[in-house]
Amino acid sequence: MAETLTRFSVSLSPDLLSTLDAEMIEEGYSSRSEFVRDLIRDRIAQKTFERGEEEVFGVLSILYDHHVSGLAERIMEAQHTRLVNVLCTTHVHVTHHDCLEAIVLKGNGREIEQMALAIGGLKGVRSARLSPAVP
Repeated sequence: MAETLTRFSVSLSPDLLSTLDAEMIEEGYSSRSEFVRDLIRDRIAQKTFERGEEEVFGVLSILYDHHVSGLAERIMEAQHTRLVNVLCTTHVHVTHHDCLEAIVLKGNGREIEQMALAIGGLKGVRSARLSPAVP
């Protein structure tokens, strides 16, 4: 079934339009419309996630030094002490010291963010990035 689309116009300064076009091309979009639709979808998803009023999904990607004593246990403990469902994890050995883990989460957006902050703040976690996904 084809989706019905509505046209509307947006006024932009030449500089802003130039920036939008450059971003669109860099991201590999074939049209401004598709690029703007994705920007709007991302903004709505982020707001839904932040409100914490409905069940959402997220992927927490962490890079950490597995030689830091007790770190793996603290990461696991943070996953068990929150009201968030951990649906699955993928663990990859990146270097002799570094591990990359992707944790797929389901629950309240605020709770997911709190878990991400708790894990991201642990000593030995080099980076933590949460990507919200709202159906």
